[in-house]
Amino acid sequence: MPTPKKPVFRKYDPHQTLILPPDLNDWLPEEHVARVVADVVDEHLDLEPLLATYQNEEGGSPAFDPRLQLKVLLYGYSVGVASSRRLEKATWDDVATRWLAADQHPHFTTLNRFRLRNLKLIDDLFLQVLQLCQAAGLVRLGRVALDGTKIKANASKHKSKTYATVVAKEDELHRQVRRILREAERVDREEDQLYGKDQNPLLNALPPDWKERLKKLRKAREELEDREKKKGKKEPDPKTQYNFTDPDSRIMQDSGNKGAFIQGYNAQAAVDAKSQVIVSTLVAQTNPDSQHLAPMMWEMERTLGTLPNKVLADAGYFSEAQIRQLQARGIDVYCPPEPWRVAETAPCQRGRPPLDERFTAMMRRKVRSRRGRREYRWRKVSVEPVFGQIKQGRGLRQFLLRGFEKVSAEWKLWGLTHNLRKLHVAWTA
Repeated sequence: MPTPKKPVFRKYDPHQTLILPPDLNDWLPEEHVARVVADVVDEHLDLEPLLATYQNEEGGSPAFDPRLQLKVLLYGYSVGVASSRRLEKATWDDVATRWLAADQHPHFTTLNRFRLRNLKLIDDLFLQVLQLCQAAGLVRLGRVALDGTKIKANASKHKSKTYATVVAKEDELHRQVRRILREAERVDREEDQLYGKDQNPLLNALPPDWKERLKKLRKAREELEDREKKKGKKEPDPKTQYNFTDPDSRIMQDSGNKGAFIQGYNAQAAVDAKSQVIVSTLVAQTNPDSQHLAPMMWEMERTLGTLPNKVLADAGYFSEAQIRQLQARGIDVYCPPEPWRVAETAPCQRGRPPLDERFTAMMRRKVRSRRGRREYRWRKVSVEPVFGQIKQGRGLRQFLLRGFEKVSAEWKLWGLTHNLRKLHVAWTA
């Protein structure tokens, strides 16, 4: 019986010493998205506002190059790595991140400080990347589709208390303090003799952090009252809630998660229907989308200096006042007054429209027409996939930052890096 031949493999010696230092450029494919991030930062972005924030102090050690940190941050968000600890780890473990960092390894606190101190610049960087997309032919604004999605805040909904609960807890703590202080005053002299001067064991009955708790309860009550006054109400509804971890977040119903309630924000995005490039973002603290149709368009006008020809929005945005504002600016709006699954199958009313036709009936007839159905179908294949790419593909389930302004900047950062990925496809096609 013949002896079987021994298999032959390529040489493999993990411990072999390299005669020449390795070239990091050899480790990354030419069409890798990290190369597009590097090219955009090095060649296309105006970073003067970013560089102007740095100055060398006498005796201080040199800072990491802000371009390095910006590349690591943008690439991290592009692939769904937003945590500063994970970004630091990636500078060691991930070839692309290590290539962008030129084999340097900023500590996670350095990366986190860089992100926080430069949040105000995200708006300008978003615009610059959007202009690059426009130059690449990805933004034409023939049709723009918009939608909103609920994203969890960096806070638990169990840390939310109603106005009635806040007031009750504040009153109870006040009562405890007053009761104990009255009792302490009555037996003050006896206690001085028994326990020594300035010692009051009765106060130990209160929580050790009672002053801080009282301060937080008072702040929560005042903020809830101010919030309702801005709405024209004399006092808050007893069921109005306040979150002690992120007061700017709200309890919202997430229709994409079987109607579950989350502590979060309403993240809005408008996209070019053909290229799926995000042209406008907005973060809202209200659950319904109907209030945000016009503001999203005005934000786009502020960013790009122009308005789209057509706007496609789902039934959640239906508001006669908002739609009429857009129509007055020459925008052709397609927004059904009922869910699309109803409008898509329902027949279109034939014949001449009545002279006294209401606005709702007019929009219903417009969307159900042959042309309306053809236009509106663009929404399903444009903005909805974008949320899938961001939430499912890149794993955005919860914001890292807290507070309305920081969350707004973080959402714009997710939109910016989404556009970088679209730019990568266009440049490497």
